[in-house]
Amino acid sequence: MEMSDLPPIPLCEPNLNGREKQYMAEAVDSNWLSGGSFLRRFEQQLADYTGAAHVIGVSNGTSALQVALTLAGVEKGDLVLVPDLTFVATANAVKYLGADPIMIDIDANTWLMDLDLLQDFLESKTYQTSNGCFHRESNRRITAVVPVHLLGNVCDMDRLSSIGAEFSLNVVEDAACSLGSFRDGRHSGTAGLLGTMSFNSNKIITTAGGGAILTQNESLAKRARHLITQAKSHATEYIHDGLGYNFRLVNPLAAIGCAQMEQLQSFVQVKKEIAVFYNQQFAECNVTFQQLTPCTESNYWHSAMLVTGSRALISALATENIETRPLWTPIHELPMFREDLYMSRENISTRVSQRGIMLPCSTSITQTQLQRVCEAVRRLLN
Repeated sequence: MEMSDLPPIPLCEPNLNGREKQYMAEAVDSNWLSGGSFLRRFEQQLADYTGAAHVIGVSNGTSALQVALTLAGVEKGDLVLVPDLTFVATANAVKYLGADPIMIDIDANTWLMDLDLLQDFLESKTYQTSNGCFHRESNRRITAVVPVHLLGNVCDMDRLSSIGAEFSLNVVEDAACSLGSFRDGRHSGTAGLLGTMSFNSNKIITTAGGGAILTQNESLAKRARHLITQAKSHATEYIHDGLGYNFRLVNPLAAIGCAQMEQLQSFVQVKKEIAVFYNQQFAECNVTFQQLTPCTESNYWHSAMLVTGSRALISALATENIETRPLWTPIHELPMFREDLYMSRENISTRVSQRGIMLPCSTSITQTQLQRVCEAVRRLLN
């Protein structure tokens, strides 16, 4: 059999082997589509699992970030601190509000925002008044900082919260890919003023499209629900008291989420087993894996490693019907962000991105498929 004739191994496909069809049919039969019992159940499941006092289901992870940043006080002309290596949605949500991101380079080991660099920037490049923190050179207000728990690794939120308090910055956690990740027993997305999640089809659980806002603050939760329903302020009249959004998560998709949440623990266990397997299989190879922050229990959403010649390896694996992907292009290299401020000492994000490869890690992957991936990678690296 030719390599190209081998059955495909997808990168990270959804696993819909629970009660998804049953619950979705029940949601449709109920005739409650925009809202309903499955949406309430899904939000409660997320709250119970994460420890968040309030969870608001929304249409996707990007809309969750946009609303959370609005609630955090980000306004037109403001600046928001984000890590340079992340999915573009993190920075896009900032731009949607008429603000601009300041990209902070990442730590070479954890691939998360470099908090030493962040601290140095704030101490040397900003000043504070009674109105907040301002960038010294441009005199623009810096409103918030957005840590991203990349690939399931959790930022040091104790330190980041302290930095936020010291410099009058609201902390909005991008926990899009870290459902199931804990640090010091606290779930990702629950330490900041607000947290956001994504349930895109490649995430550890999916609602096809969907996301959530997490907060411990009741007034912010009420405000979030208000904003995502077009800021409608009257039960029957079409009265709207602000600029709102149609960002609701619909009941049939929440029904899928309910079934997915019932399987979350088993998904996390499989993801961990995949990551451990790859680490063992490539222990003698010249590759580097992401280092977890201390006391982190990762959901291992994606198994990724750094290797010289990653793009060539990705192309070669594709000829064998093994799907892999590079890590994201650093935000500062994308054309719509090249004029924005990028803070770096050694341009770690570019170096990690250029060497990064994400390996197949579906929760439905078989041992035979894992062996085939590892054999192919070892052969191609030699």
